[in-house]
Amino acid sequence: MCGRYATTQTSATLHQAFEVDLANSFVELEADYNMAPTKLAPVVIGRREDTAESSARPQRELLTARWGLIPSWAKDPSIGNRLINARSETVAEKPAFKKAFARRRALVPADGYYEWYAGEPAEGRKKPTKQPFYITPKDGSVLAMAGLYEFWKDREDGEWVISYTILTTTAEDAVGHVHERMPLFLEPEAYDAWLDPAPRATDELLGLLIPAAPGRLDAYPVSTAVNNVRNNGPELIAPLAAE
Repeated sequence: MCGRYATTQTSATLHQAFEVDLANSFVELEADYNMAPTKLAPVVIGRREDTAESSARPQRELLTARWGLIPSWAKDPSIGNRLINARSETVAEKPAFKKAFARRRALVPADGYYEWYAGEPAEGRKKPTKQPFYITPKDGSVLAMAGLYEFWKDREDGEWVISYTILTTTAEDAVGHVHERMPLFLEPEAYDAWLDPAPRATDELLGLLIPAAPGRLDAYPVSTAVNNVRNNGPELIAPLAAE
């Protein structure tokens, strides 16, 4: 699963990375080195004007959404706390995700993400020690995690909440020793089709979900300070000194 990640890009850098139309989607973004569920994070979505030609590329917009997808039919937003990830193998079938998968797909920008490796139990303890690892592109590029977003209306105050989830897949060999699952990343050539809200065949959409090529990511241990969501700063992604 993916339960924490880092996102430090500005609206300007995301405009460059994803060709976002800032005229209609400028948002103030703050660097977050410890993005956790229920927080607001930047996501890229695609929109089509009613008059747009079917062959035209969807307009890419940047917005902030709450991590943890809240289905439109949910009675309570707390269900989103359990829906921070969606398995790519079953996303088209699960009731919580299938409507969003059909029409509301997103890109979730990230610098990197965290996973915890369960090592051997320390002396005198039964539970294994969990060491956090930071996993990030070797070339320093921005990751485009495949996501879904949804609109939910609070029945008490009438406020709308936009929420999202991150798709996961089997981890590639370079990071599989840390955790068996990893976020699913999309390549630039798949952005248009993934973001297009127009109806597409399920098989076509699933065909876009290809695990990352081996060797692209680097994984290294970081401080356990990331375990506490109140900690937030560049020191969280600094490699631990070799012992």
